Amino acid sequence: MNMEVRALQGSEKLQQVTELIGLLEKDLKDKSLKSPHLLTKYGVNGDTVDIRCAALRCVANALLLDPEMRQLFVETGYGGRIAEMLKSDSSEDEMVTSRILFLSTYDTTMDFEDLINNHSLGENVNYSGKKPLSQMDELALTDTLKLIFNVSKLYPDLAAAFAPSIPYIFKIISRIDIPEKPLDGLLSYLINCLSTLDLENKKGKPFENSPLFPTFNQNCNVDKLINILDQATSLYSPSDLETKAIPLLHSLIAIYELAPDGPRKYMEWLLLPEDNDRSRPIGQSDTLSSKLLKLSTAPYANLKTAICELMFTLSGKNAENLTKNIGYGFAAGLLASRGMEIPQTAGEAFAAEKFDPEVNPITGQRWDAEKQDTGPPMTKEEKEREAERLFVLFERAKANGLLNVENPVTQALQEGRLQELPDSDSD
Repeated sequence: MNMEVRALQGSEKLQQVTELIGLLEKDLKDKSLKSPHLLTKYGVNGDTVDIRCAALRCVANALLLDPEMRQLFVETGYGGRIAEMLKSDSSEDEMVTSRILFLSTYDTTMDFEDLINNHSLGENVNYSGKKPLSQMDELALTDTLKLIFNVSKLYPDLAAAFAPSIPYIFKIISRIDIPEKPLDGLLSYLINCLSTLDLENKKGKPFENSPLFPTFNQNCNVDKLINILDQATSLYSPSDLETKAIPLLHSLIAIYELAPDGPRKYMEWLLLPEDNDRSRPIGQSDTLSSKLLKLSTAPYANLKTAICELMFTLSGKNAENLTKNIGYGFAAGLLASRGMEIPQTAGEAFAAEKFDPEVNPITGQRWDAEKQDTGPPMTKEEKEREAERLFVLFERAKANGLLNVENPVTQALQEGRLQELPDSDSD
């Protein structure tokens, strides 16, 4: 019996090979076959799983190696069938179909709106996120996440179709260990997707339970993402963070704006300077808030803007609160990077009713923690140089709109509290 089955299978394969050779010989004469059409046809309509899988792998490789093949694939008209095939229990099938569709997002006329509305692309992608995660699942999921990210980024109006994937993305993020390179690999693709999706799901059916702030632990997702950010700021250079950290920072901003009071206060506690940070000038400790503030002074525009937006959002989008939270020095730079000036009332930073009188409003450090000067008293020449330096600094700050207070040296001169001494004076 087994011999008969093997003979039958061998006969079918021989027939398929014969048909393929006949088609190729015919094409040599009349050039009737379009390059990817035959392979795609076998990938969709092949008699066995092995034939379909092998053909689709060839199509995926062709699209990867030759960008011109991508439009040729679109012209075969099989895009809808490939989107339907994405609903599969086989991670290998998911990987190859996702990769074909992902590559088709580049420089083609693929109608992704049609794939979503008429071929269940959004639902099939969400279906793929429900399986337990194995090594092959991870490879397949990576390609699926690339597809979601590209379609959502290139066609923002279609991003709502992928909103049902949000709970599964958070679930995977919460369960996987943070790798040595936290902003590389699968974790980076998961976070990239979050940054492009509507976390509030305004255009879709409301979530039964908030995937962002689950009832069993409202802070679990926030905690995991901030831990990822904390490790990333220690491991990556500022130039790497300029590209790798932006989606994570944007996701944290979006999550904070949607958060209830509990998670909001938790995020503020983890991301803004706390009392322990004020034993030194803000930005000099090894806490996450200090690392972020130091990075905000690096010469990388995207990173600076994202950190500024995060700190500003955590401060209620209020310039005075921002100044109180991170000190005058950092606040001036962050507000300037947003195209904002410190408001006029910020000149009252030294007033006890607006700012903690025990904290230096410029550095954010507690007065009692500042280093005491135990050296010899300043000479007359040193006092003069210091007065000149302060005078220049105040004038520059006023000219830049950072201060709205009278220069104390000018004020003292106007009030007659200063007088020029002769060079012979020894006191």
